[in-house]
Amino acid sequence: MAATNRDYYELLGVARDCDEATIKKAFRKLARQLHPDVSDEPETEIRFREVSEAYEVLSNAETRALYDRYGHQGLRSGGFTPSHVDISGLGDLFSAFFGDDIFGAAMRGGRSRQRGADIAAEVEIELVDAARGVTVPVPFDAAVACTTCGGDGVEPGTEPIRCDRCEGSGRVHQVSRGIFGEFVRAQACPVCGGRGQIVEHPCKECDGAGRVIESRTLQVEVPEGIHDGQRIRVTGEGHAAPRGGSAGDAYVLVRVRPDPRFVREGNDIYSQVDLTIVQASVGATMTVETLEGPTELELPPGVQPGEVRVLRGRGMPVLQGFGRGDHRVLVNVSVPRRLTDAQRRLLEEFELASDEHTYRHDDGFFEKLKSAFR
Repeated sequence: MAATNRDYYELLGVARDCDEATIKKAFRKLARQLHPDVSDEPETEIRFREVSEAYEVLSNAETRALYDRYGHQGLRSGGFTPSHVDISGLGDLFSAFFGDDIFGAAMRGGRSRQRGADIAAEVEIELVDAARGVTVPVPFDAAVACTTCGGDGVEPGTEPIRCDRCEGSGRVHQVSRGIFGEFVRAQACPVCGGRGQIVEHPCKECDGAGRVIESRTLQVEVPEGIHDGQRIRVTGEGHAAPRGGSAGDAYVLVRVRPDPRFVREGNDIYSQVDLTIVQASVGATMTVETLEGPTELELPPGVQPGEVRVLRGRGMPVLQGFGRGDHRVLVNVSVPRRLTDAQRRLLEEFELASDEHTYRHDDGFFEKLKSAFR
């Protein structure tokens, strides 16, 4: 769910029809102004996260199209979850844009560590499981820290040596001169790849990568009321990062299998009960299936086809909220297609014995029929 309901284009200060380059340029400018290590303004961190969320949505063609069409509600329905913004780890990103020391304290902590990549997985559940919540096993392959070297990629018993090119900083600076003066550009050291160290004896188990691929099974808690196509984010269960950085996240796409007994519309459940003309005429007690199991439904004499009986609070739970939807049962009356001679005579006798009081002409029939689909 989105963390802010403010208009994303307004947050970035761009027009709704702007191109991707304009969005990126606006985000860079605002990030330079709003980063907490640069600005002392109140609530800077909150504003920075809002801008980051806006950029995350608008820089992706798929989420931008969803937002343009349906707004924040469309993102929520589509299962969009804004990424966790690690402010302290953005130093390398912005120093590449604006110079090495722009964030002061953020850069004094040394080389920032990379974050591990995210993992995408998919799981299928039944509609009744979506109604009551369920914990499901999700198997996947993930990069994990090598247990032999502890994730640093160095063969046990050996030590890496300090890189002479960058003097152990992992970064090199290039100075260029122009008509506006000197410009200093920082980049990762090409010799050590930004590590500040050179590994002469890489770990044999992981070939110096510091990570190995492992098959894992994650127990994912699916909340009650979840909709088909929504994603669940499990923080820190993605790929391990190189050289000890934080692990990525796991995003589990939940598919809810269609149930032939029900139709779901939002938090309401729809089903149908079939009556004979005799049952509809004299009344009947019918067993209907619900999400919580079979229940008895009393239908009075003279119930009409197309009527809807509502079982209050027997629908889907409200996701991350309170209460439940309703279960709406549509009454269908089956008319016999084939009659024996005896059955035909009985119906003809019934018709002869009927008068204008026998039948009730309900002017609201079509309204009742339409209400089943509202």
